[in-house]
Amino acid sequence: MALFADDHSPSPDEPAHVAEPRPFRERFGGWAAVVAVVIAALFALLPSPYVIERPGPVYDTLGTAEHDGEEIPLIAIPDEKTYPTEGELNLLTVSVVGRPGATPSWFEVMRAWFDVRQSVIPVEAVFPAGVTDEDRDAQNAAAMVDSQQDAIAAALVELGYDFPREVTVSGVAEGSPAEGVLEDDDVIQQVNGVDVFSIDELRAAVQENGGDTPAELQVLRDGAAVSLEVTPSDNSGVFVLGVGVRMVYEFPIDVELQLDDVGGPSAGMMFALGIVDELTPGAMTGGEIVAGTGTIDSAGAVGPIGGIRQKLWGAKDAGATVFLAPESNCDEVTGNVPDGVDVFAVETLDQARAVVEAAGEGADLGDFATCPAS
Repeated sequence: MALFADDHSPSPDEPAHVAEPRPFRERFGGWAAVVAVVIAALFALLPSPYVIERPGPVYDTLGTAEHDGEEIPLIAIPDEKTYPTEGELNLLTVSVVGRPGATPSWFEVMRAWFDVRQSVIPVEAVFPAGVTDEDRDAQNAAAMVDSQQDAIAAALVELGYDFPREVTVSGVAEGSPAEGVLEDDDVIQQVNGVDVFSIDELRAAVQENGGDTPAELQVLRDGAAVSLEVTPSDNSGVFVLGVGVRMVYEFPIDVELQLDDVGGPSAGMMFALGIVDELTPGAMTGGEIVAGTGTIDSAGAVGPIGGIRQKLWGAKDAGATVFLAPESNCDEVTGNVPDGVDVFAVETLDQARAVVEAAGEGADLGDFATCPAS
């Protein structure tokens, strides 16, 4: 049946006006567009080789957290006089979306690329090849435990407590300068006559010595003082003895820290501040909400962490206006600071404490070092 342009029947002498088919190129182009859309949609749903970092839970070190179905304090100091606190000292976390074999789709990755709160990173940067989930979780848990012990030590040193802080050898690398000289459980007390009370202090002393001359070590071995010499080796510009070390403390008071399902060392500084606040009269924050992040050692040195962009947004969401960041992370902070958040650069626990106390008193914070917003 023919289709006509008008609604009357043609006469025998009047030709029919039949609708001509569309050109092949036009029909093919239409189908190609449909196929392209389908392929793009399917591709967007495929897993990518990336994971996504986004702001994680925020924990107030002055508050409580759930443990075995009940709320318990993050910091408990059962046998010492403690003082009322106000406000919040928030430690921050980063959540990772995806894991090997279950990575985000390309659609999720593309959305995250355009979200300032999230970061897209290669999956192997978070989940290195050859490391099992169990090994990685154990490493993160161990890092958290070590950081908590370092936080307790740093807080007690800040408050004037005197107690043993021992840099203890926990392994000697085969073929290293220390092989045959240092032994497991040796306590390294001095390098070139300078006392060392933290792993960072040991590393700094070895780096200062360099590799041209032997470093003179004072070591405690089985309770006896021993003098040794080790010439550090150059490992890509970093001088090393070739030993693994751990910190061993004998705390004068009992401090219990509790935080489940969070790994890594970046909570150290905020735990230390919380302990100081609990053990000193007056509320350090003055009721303000303060957030921060950073590793810490027993000497109070604050070190860099990962995921600081996500932590800035976690602080913003928690209502913090003051953010404490390791000075060594300032290059990542600049250009990523949410409106309404002031970021202060700190290198030591003492500096961090001074910022918090000044904010709590409503004092002018203009003299404190900052990470520029832009």
